[in-house]
Amino acid sequence: MAAKTKFRGSFTALVTPFKNGSLDEAAFRSLVNWQISEGTNGLVPVGTTGESPTLSHDEHKKVVEWCIEEAKGRVPVIAGAGSNSTKEAIELAQHAEKAGANAVLVVTPYYNKPTQEGMYQHFKAINDAIGIPIIIYNIPPRSVIDMSVDTMKRLWELKNIAGVKDATASMVRVSQQRAAMGEDFNQLSGEDATIIGYMAHGGHGCISVTSNVAPRLCAEFHAAWQKGDTKAALAIHDKLMPLHNNLFIESNPAPIKYAMSLLGKLDETLRLPMVPVSEPTRAAVRSAMVHAGLVN
Repeated sequence: MAAKTKFRGSFTALVTPFKNGSLDEAAFRSLVNWQISEGTNGLVPVGTTGESPTLSHDEHKKVVEWCIEEAKGRVPVIAGAGSNSTKEAIELAQHAEKAGANAVLVVTPYYNKPTQEGMYQHFKAINDAIGIPIIIYNIPPRSVIDMSVDTMKRLWELKNIAGVKDATASMVRVSQQRAAMGEDFNQLSGEDATIIGYMAHGGHGCISVTSNVAPRLCAEFHAAWQKGDTKAALAIHDKLMPLHNNLFIESNPAPIKYAMSLLGKLDETLRLPMVPVSEPTRAAVRSAMVHAGLVN
């Protein structure tokens, strides 16, 4: 029997705060509690937004543990466990399971460009090594490969493959995947700007960057959508749209960390090769936050 997840609504792809070159545990734990108090439906630590490429394995595991400890079961935690090394991805996924994660988010292997069969075998190996649900993370702009619907359908037959974080920005893909795998295949958008179209095509929610800085508005958007109040959902979407756009003028997570620093949530510190955003981007992000009513 395949694993099923019923993840719905706004899941935050959490940033990882740093201070003096190290993880800022206090800021991270505070962030988790703030997200939950603002209505966020779930948390996703140590993905791309969490700067996972520049965290050591020990740091990666600590952040997952802190998130699960601080969430205290109040919302589900989907732990990032991706790597372009299958062995490494298995190790991270096994740790997440042991730590108590509800599911793992596993990205398609980047840089080494596996074939569709290579991707199938990568995810099958992880599937066979753990006992919790796996959300496939399909993000062609970053990984350079695109998992086909046919490959996803093959994977859906395995016991732990539960859904997808779809960052293709293709509205067509949502419907194609729903036709191939059915309604039980948990479809979460990875593209904030296209979320209203994604939901209209049958999506279930979003793993969001914007919700780091606007958790309540993002959660309210999904609550309105789930109630069938498309007018209210569209009004919130319009309020958030400049943020959805401007948070990606420069590479994520530099803009979102700047935005969160304006709210006093963390230091605007990144690890190389990521650098703080330029002055024009700062102005654009701040303007979008004013539009959303987050700052004056």
